[in-house]
Amino acid sequence: QFSCREEESSALLQFKKSFIIDKSASSYDGAYPKVSAWKLGGGGNSSCCSWDGVECDEKTGHVIGLDLSSSYLYGSIHSNSSLFSLVHLQRLNLSDNNFNYSQIPSSIRNFPNLTQLDLSASVFAGQVPYEVSQLSKLTSLNLCCNLETSSSEGLLKLQPSDMRSLVHNLTSLEILQLNFVSISSTVPESLANLTFLTFLALRECDLVGEFPVRIFNLPNLKSLSVRYNQDLTGYFPEFNRSSPLVLLKVAFTANKFVGSIPDSLANLTKLTVCRINSNPLTGPIPSWLGNFTKLIYLDLSFNSLNGSIPTSFSNLMNLELLYLHGNHLSGVVKLEMFQKLQNLYELQLNWNNLEFVTESKITNATVQQFTVLSLSACNIREFPSFLRYQTNLERLDLSRNKLHGQVPKWMWNISTETLVYMDISENFLSDQLPFFLPWVNLLCLRLSSNMFHGPVPIPPPSMLEYRVPENKFSGEISPLLCHMSSLRYLDLSKNNLSGTLPQCLGNFSDGLILLLLRRNSFHGIVPQSYSNRSSLRMIDVSHNQLQGRLPRSLANCLMLEYLVLSNNQFSDAFPIWLGTLPELKLLAMRQNAFSGVIGNSRKNLDFPKLRIVDLSYNNFTGEIPSVFPDSTVNNSDYMHTDVTYNANDFLVIFSVDYSITIATKGLDLYYSKIQEEFASFDISSNKFEGQIPEFIGNLTELHSLNISNNILTGSIPSSLGKLTKLESLDLSRNKLSGQIPQQLTQLNFLGNLDVSHNNLTGRIPQGTQLTSFNSTSYEGNPGLCGDPLPRKCGDPEAPRQPSSLVEENDSGSAGTLELDWRFGLAGYGSGMVVGVVLADFVISRRHELYVKIVAKIRLKIWKR
Repeated sequence: QFSCREEESSALLQFKKSFIIDKSASSYDGAYPKVSAWKLGGGGNSSCCSWDGVECDEKTGHVIGLDLSSSYLYGSIHSNSSLFSLVHLQRLNLSDNNFNYSQIPSSIRNFPNLTQLDLSASVFAGQVPYEVSQLSKLTSLNLCCNLETSSSEGLLKLQPSDMRSLVHNLTSLEILQLNFVSISSTVPESLANLTFLTFLALRECDLVGEFPVRIFNLPNLKSLSVRYNQDLTGYFPEFNRSSPLVLLKVAFTANKFVGSIPDSLANLTKLTVCRINSNPLTGPIPSWLGNFTKLIYLDLSFNSLNGSIPTSFSNLMNLELLYLHGNHLSGVVKLEMFQKLQNLYELQLNWNNLEFVTESKITNATVQQFTVLSLSACNIREFPSFLRYQTNLERLDLSRNKLHGQVPKWMWNISTETLVYMDISENFLSDQLPFFLPWVNLLCLRLSSNMFHGPVPIPPPSMLEYRVPENKFSGEISPLLCHMSSLRYLDLSKNNLSGTLPQCLGNFSDGLILLLLRRNSFHGIVPQSYSNRSSLRMIDVSHNQLQGRLPRSLANCLMLEYLVLSNNQFSDAFPIWLGTLPELKLLAMRQNAFSGVIGNSRKNLDFPKLRIVDLSYNNFTGEIPSVFPDSTVNNSDYMHTDVTYNANDFLVIFSVDYSITIATKGLDLYYSKIQEEFASFDISSNKFEGQIPEFIGNLTELHSLNISNNILTGSIPSSLGKLTKLESLDLSRNKLSGQIPQQLTQLNFLGNLDVSHNNLTGRIPQGTQLTSFNSTSYEGNPGLCGDPLPRKCGDPEAPRQPSSLVEENDSGSAGTLELDWRFGLAGYGSGMVVGVVLADFVISRRHELYVKIVAKIRLKIWKR
């Protein structure tokens, strides 16, 4: 029996002491704390060579292998760690632990004999040190899947120069896994010189340029994955029958890789996994794919393939997963095509032009058991009868079909123990559902856009996402909903719900991100208690009958981005305390009974990220509040909220895009997405008085400004001409006087203008876009003349305009609020092209400009 060196035993024990054992640090089902039994002393376990995970050289006793994968290790690792004194190490595996965002230590250079290094899925972060590229004896390197736990984004970065050094120096590499390592460069051509390479994984590495085609033909390459690199282009070579490839995962999302599936792929008959998804491939699916009899996994999703599904697919007897969703496939698909494939357990045909039909006489003995079945938009008219025999379903998607009438009673008995995801939204179902749903492990339920009625069903406490908008559910929200303490997303919008809101909705789930209750008939006060652990980013309670004051505990929602309170009966002063929310981007308080003066500045209450403000149709008084923009925002991304969770091995990501409709005179300006630079300011239909302050001209990239229907006096500031990104300007129904400033002719993007019903005088600036607007934009100003008005300047015989119709508004009596409204509305980046579409008229006042905030939901489900 050989024994390890004393100094190496001590080094291992010291390494053990630098971590704590935390079960949450490892995700593998078979994980256990390997180091817990490490100790010195008598007995057969005294030598470190017998310790779990430790391997020693039989002749020298030096530690040459250390496998601490999935060992519940939590803590940081530094360059002075005792681990790096084990200079004889040849194999090191620290995968599936949590090293708490540590950088990979440069002391890795102390292992010159290392042949295998696995640091995957262990929350390493930062730059991969240059020293890794100097470990010239490596045959296997795995830095994959070091991810941010909250967003699943990669944490590691590899400098392009270090990537080139790595490829140049590690000539013995057989396995190279760099998934989710940000490289942000082209793929080195020299990678095609690594002739020993059998496994290459470069998923989501931010690779750019053209993928070297020679890599496909490396003589020993069996597995290649280069998916989800948005700016990577490429094409397939001519494959021959001698190719060793058994696993091929390619997604060249840039448009250079076009055309049909190349015929030379027919030579890759050894393939067991073929994932050629998210490419701009066109044409039919070739029938020769039916010759790939070893295929286990076939993914052709998110291309532009057309035609029918080849009948030769019935030859793929080993097939387990078939993904054809997101194409332009058409024709009738019969379940019988897949019944021969008894190993098939995941089938995704959604988002095509298919018609899925089944025979009515199907028994339990004639149909295989699916775990994933996605048949969205497959023109299904009734619930497929074979579903009644499914006992293992985990995910079922029948959304966007033509299902109608009642849900079959047997549906409430299928897969009650296994189902985690069900989507039957956007059908024509009209039924009263069971009050308690039967699926005990359900995580996601979508019933949107049907005609379900009766009380809202109560799902199990495990629920993460519950969406039932646009139905006819009625009655009150049951307090039992408060038991869903894991909920991330709750949407009860656009139903017939009534009663008061359960007070628990403010804090029943610290993980709740979206709370959408708009367009119901709720009354009373909103929940008064919000936890300081709140994750809420979006709250929309608009179009109800809610009353009272806003709860001050909303200030605890430090992640809140989107707050819509419009069209209720709230009565309160302006919520000055919301200025402390660091992420608030959109605040809509339209059509309530808010009141009071919003006055002078106050420090530290500056709404640092607010972009969209709608205070219209309230009773605010005093002067327009001072707005001091803090900083320039140069971000072309769109405002959205992401929600991520795991549904078994599915990563579900929601992206909620904010969109705006700005309407005037019956024309709608619709912004389907809102860039972060976008800014809108609407204080119309209040009782603001005094002059339009000059500072508004400093909001140089404001896109929409509406201060109509107030009691404003004085002239139009010439500084408004600096708002060169302005697309909509409404100053109507005030008491403004003087001439229209010539500087307004600089507003080249202006699509809507209304200065009607004021006391403006003089000539409308001629020869500019200001004369292209309809005369109604200027009516009600008896002293204005020139095109487009019928009154010509200097023509006393021309008909005069009617006198101003501005109403005298009561100044109100609410107390003064001190506020520094530094909304950050200025300095945005490039403008955006906006289409003008004719939409539903909203008629309350003829020239009203209103902003309607809506949320457009998208779902992406990525198979991990």
